[in-house]
Amino acid sequence: MTTIDTNNYTDLMAAVNPKTAKKAEAGSVEGETNKFLTLLVTQLRNQDPMNPLDNAQLTSQLAQLSTVTGVNKLNTTLEALKSSYQSSEALQAANLIGHGVLTAGKNITLAKSAAILGVDLATPADSVKVVIRNAAGKEIHAIDLGPQNAGTLPLAWDGKTEELDAAGKPVVVADGQYTFEVVARRGGTELRDAKPLMFGSVVSVSTNAQGVTLNVPAVGSIKLGDVKQIL
Repeated sequence: MTTIDTNNYTDLMAAVNPKTAKKAEAGSVEGETNKFLTLLVTQLRNQDPMNPLDNAQLTSQLAQLSTVTGVNKLNTTLEALKSSYQSSEALQAANLIGHGVLTAGKNITLAKSAAILGVDLATPADSVKVVIRNAAGKEIHAIDLGPQNAGTLPLAWDGKTEELDAAGKPVVVADGQYTFEVVARRGGTELRDAKPLMFGSVVSVSTNAQGVTLNVPAVGSIKLGDVKQIL
C-alpha cells in the first residue's frame, strides 16, 4: 500500500508559502492560490490511510489550480483593457464638445427662424416626406424629399409654413418647440425603419459606471453609439 508523508507536504507548503506581514487580498491570484493550497494540504492531512490520494487525483487538482490562476489573470487583463477602452472613448467623446449631433428624436427647436433636423433610413425609399407639427399637433409644413437611398440625411427648416400671408408669401412661425414625423414608402408600402433625428450641440462629457455619455441640452444624455451624424 502506498502512503503519503503529510509532514513533507507541510514542510514544502511552509517553504513555498512563507508567512508575510500582509495577507493576500481576497479575490487576487495570490489569495486564490493560497486558498487552494490550504485546502489541498488539509485534504492530504485528513485522507484515509487505507485509500490515500493517488497521483492522478493530485495531478487533476493541480491542473484545477492552474486553471483558476489562468482565469484570474485573464480577468485582470480584461479589466485593464476595459479601463483603457473607456479612457480612449472619453477622449474621443471630448472631441465632440461644441459640435452638433443628430440622434433619435422627433423634437425641433426653432431659433431665429432656423432649425436642423434629420432623417434616418435603414433601407431605400421611393418617397420620403417630413411632416412638421405645432404644439397642438396640427400640421403646419411638409417637406417632400422624393426618393432617397438608405442612410442619414440632415435637413434645415427656416420656419416657413404652408400658409400664405396677404402678400402671397409663406407665413413664418414663431421661434419655439415643434415636432415632426417621417413618412417613407416603397412600392406603396409605408416603411417602419424610417426614423426622425433631432439636433443638439454637445456641451460636456460624463464618465460613470454606465460608461461615457454626451451631455446635449436639447436632447439629454446620450451614448456615443446613439450619434447618427456629427455636424
